[in-house]
Amino acid sequence: MMGGFRLGQVAGIEIHIDWSLLIVFLLISASLALGLFPAWHPDWSAALSWLVALTAAVLFFGSVLAHELSHALVGRLQGIPVRRITLFVFGGVAQLEREPHAWRAELWMAIVGPATSLALALLCLLAAAAFAGDVSIDMQDPQRVFAALGVLPTLLLWLGQVNLILALFNLVPGFPLDGGRVLRAVMWGLTGNLRRATQLASAAGQGFAWLLIGLGLSMMLGARVPFFGTGPIAGLWLAFIGWFLNNAALVSYRQLLVREALEDVPVSRLMLTRFAVVPPDLTVNALVEEHVLRSDQRAFPVLDKEQLIGMVCLRDVRALDRAAWGSTCVRDIMTPLERVTWVNPGQDALEALAVLAQKDVNQVPVIENGRVRGLVRREDILKWLSLYGDGARRPADERHIT
Repeated sequence: MMGGFRLGQVAGIEIHIDWSLLIVFLLISASLALGLFPAWHPDWSAALSWLVALTAAVLFFGSVLAHELSHALVGRLQGIPVRRITLFVFGGVAQLEREPHAWRAELWMAIVGPATSLALALLCLLAAAAFAGDVSIDMQDPQRVFAALGVLPTLLLWLGQVNLILALFNLVPGFPLDGGRVLRAVMWGLTGNLRRATQLASAAGQGFAWLLIGLGLSMMLGARVPFFGTGPIAGLWLAFIGWFLNNAALVSYRQLLVREALEDVPVSRLMLTRFAVVPPDLTVNALVEEHVLRSDQRAFPVLDKEQLIGMVCLRDVRALDRAAWGSTCVRDIMTPLERVTWVNPGQDALEALAVLAQKDVNQVPVIENGRVRGLVRREDILKWLSLYGDGARRPADERHIT
C-alpha cells in the first residue's frame, strides 16, 4: 500500500484511508457522472449527476467499511484482537493481530462480511422500491423506469446492486476472499490441519485469479465476456484485479508458514548474546571508530554503572553533523530508556518480528529485570526462517528452549 491517513476510530478500531482509494473513488464517480446516470436520467444536469455520483462513491466505501467492521467485531467476539481497518484500491482489509484459533472462529469471521453486504443490498433495494412510489416496473422498457426514479431511489438502487455484487464476489471460494476463508475453515475442520487447509484455499484463490487474468486479456483483445463486457480498459482492470488476488493468495500462505516457523520460538533462542555496550560519555567519533566500524552491530546499549539508560544506533549517528562527532557524546544523541522499544527473552519470535515491523527498526534490545540479555535483529529472524520457514517441522528440542 502507498500510505495514507487516519480517518478516525469506530468501536476502538482505527480506520485508515490509503491514498490508492482515491483512484477508485475518482473512477466510480466519473463512470457514474459521465456514463450511467446520464443514461438513466437524460434530463439531469451535469452538476446533479456529479453530486449524486460523488455521494454514491462515498456511500459505497461506507458499505465496504461496514463489511470490514463486521469481520473485526466478530473477530473480537472470537477473542482475536483487531488493530485497524484500512480502505484501499481493492476495497478494505481488517488487520488481525493473529489468526483464528479454531475453524469455527474462522468460519464465523469469514461469512459475516458477505452476509453484511447482502443485508445492505436488500435494505437498499427495498428502500429504493419504497421511495420509488407508484413507478411501475416494465421489463420491456427499463429505460423509462430508470428515468421515472428520483434522486434518492436512483442512489439506493445503484448502492443495492453494488452491495449485492460485493457480497457475491467475496463468496468466490478463493483465498484470501471471504469465500476462500470459508473454504479454508471447512477444510480445516475436515482435515484438522490448518497448513493443508490454507494451501488448498490458496490454490483455489490462485486458480480464480488466473481465470480473471485470462478473461481480462480476452477482453483486451476484443472478446465479449458475459457480465464483464469487453474493451481494453475493462479488460486491463479485470486482469489487474486477478494479478492482485494471485499475489495475495501466495502471500497469505507464506505468512502462515512464517507464523508456524516463529510461534513458540522464544526470543532467547534467536537473540545475539555477544554484543558491545558503550558508556554515555563516549564521543560519537570514538563510537564510530571503535565499535561501528569494527563489527556488524548496528545498535548499542548505553550503560551507566551497569544500568541501561538508553540505546544508540546508526540512525542517531547519521542524524548528527559529521563535524560535531568529536565534541558530542553518546548521551546527547541516544534514545532514552523510556522511549526504547524492547522485548523480553520469553516472548515469541513472531511478536519480536511484529515489533521490528511496527517500529521500522532492524533490532531491539532483549531486557529482563532491567538488564540487557541480548539483541534480536531482523537478520537473526530471517536466518531462522531460511531454515524453517518452508513449512519444515522444527526439531522438538528447538521448539521449547527457554
